[in-house]
Amino acid sequence: MNIMIGGAAGDGMETIAHLLGKTFAREGYGVLTTKDYMSRVRGGHNFSCLRVGTKTPLAAAASTDILVALNEETYLLHRERLQPNSRVVYDPELFGMPAADERGLPISLRALAQAAGNKIMANTVATGAVLAILGMGLTEANRLLAETFAPDKARQNTAALQAGYDVAAKLCGNCFILPPKGLNEAMIFLDGNQALGLAALGSGCRFLAAYPMTPATGVFSYLAGKQAEFGLVVEQAEDEIAAVNMALGASFAGARAMTCTSGGGFALMAEGLSLAGMTETPLVIIVAMRPGPATGLPTRSEQGDLNFVLHASHGEFPRAVLCATHLEDAFYRLNKAFDLTEKYQLPVIFLSDQYFADTARTIPPYDFARLRYDRYLASAEDLVRPYKRYRLTESGISPRAFPGQFPEETVLADSDEHDEDGHIIEDAATRRLMVKKRLQRMEALAAEMDEPELYGHPEPEILLLGWGSTCGILREAIDALQSKRHQAALLHFSDLWPLPKVLLTKFLPRAKISFCVENNATGQFAGLLRRETGLTVDHKMLQYDGRPFDKDVIVREVLKYV
Repeated sequence: MNIMIGGAAGDGMETIAHLLGKTFAREGYGVLTTKDYMSRVRGGHNFSCLRVGTKTPLAAAASTDILVALNEETYLLHRERLQPNSRVVYDPELFGMPAADERGLPISLRALAQAAGNKIMANTVATGAVLAILGMGLTEANRLLAETFAPDKARQNTAALQAGYDVAAKLCGNCFILPPKGLNEAMIFLDGNQALGLAALGSGCRFLAAYPMTPATGVFSYLAGKQAEFGLVVEQAEDEIAAVNMALGASFAGARAMTCTSGGGFALMAEGLSLAGMTETPLVIIVAMRPGPATGLPTRSEQGDLNFVLHASHGEFPRAVLCATHLEDAFYRLNKAFDLTEKYQLPVIFLSDQYFADTARTIPPYDFARLRYDRYLASAEDLVRPYKRYRLTESGISPRAFPGQFPEETVLADSDEHDEDGHIIEDAATRRLMVKKRLQRMEALAAEMDEPELYGHPEPEILLLGWGSTCGILREAIDALQSKRHQAALLHFSDLWPLPKVLLTKFLPRAKISFCVENNATGQFAGLLRRETGLTVDHKMLQYDGRPFDKDVIVREVLKYV
């Protein structure tokens, strides 16, 4: 079942999607919601899509069964996605549908909302209408309203919900029958930014400095709301330069620290990233990608910053790059980022994008027992005195202490090249030793990188390669190809740098035809594969219009060559 809600920014589409999504989840259905929105506070055209099934869907669908059109533009733009038996909920006081199109369900959304207390509740009226069309009850929706609003507002919204339900039930009650409920266990319903915020909390992050920048702002706002409950410090800096340096200061002082931004903000953080590399200060940076260059498309999605984060900043120093693929993995993947940054004393960049950040799904609750939490700080028992912050060791990892941890010892850091004590140096011999010390950690770090997940046929003739948020879309494409009796599989990467190579070198040469699927214009990941392994894919499937891939388009493109 596919539901779309469209209108202008400020019409309350997110409220409808949120209420419906949580209601379906509590009723035992699998839910996926996505949103497409413009970079403005009011006006423009925005829409949200819900896909409901027996199991949690992996990606949005191209067709629409129920369209909630909060203005005429929504109907005109999306009527091609409607099926012959689809239904359109609309307010006849705002616009009229063509007489030839009998799929319309005229419901006076604003008038019913005004009768319930306030016309702003038209979105709640529409929610009730959708639930009636699907033959569902209002028990869970009413509980959600009671949890969300103060008592007086909850009563008004309950009345609005009932009003929409009653009118729609007379027009088209039980027009659609949902499939049987397939989720017997309790599920959680959250989006990508919430998952990353929750992962940061579970990983012991106690300081976040950031400047709001879509699409990373959701992580920022989620953690800001948890400050009092978890003893967390969240600071809105004046810009990204201040944000990264605040986070570095907090980390140097002993706190687990993080910052989050998008590509334009990360550009300002490049010198701070280099400072983290020179001072060997742990730091996690979430970079939620959006199309560039400059401010690009602020509310759209792209995978265009991979080369940037791999090579940003001046000089040579080690770093790790991980990415969010789907909600089930990203929670644990960000925890891994926090573990690696402290274990190897280097910056870890965690890539996300707008599609991952704003897509919400029902998933099983996270297992906090799986989280790793080791500070890797020097202990009094193992400390070699006198303490040297940059002591040369066989592993290249020096003993890390924060100022005041050992009152009798001085913790000294320097952004200039330095010796073992942290004092500035100019001689060539020490410079060579320190560069080698920093870089030799890459070998051990590479052993920590997870191989890509193989999804599909164990001996694929058709091989798709991908990374990041395309995971669910590509999995559905593999399912579709296999349903057509093709031996197809997906290698999907979550750890990007150092690049894991075992499965890549095993499967790519053996596949009859291969595709690298990316949301950018130049095939950045395909270039990384070629540079690091000498292997090339047969075809690049690139999309850079700010929108996620469509599963059916991927399948059609693959079948052109098979």
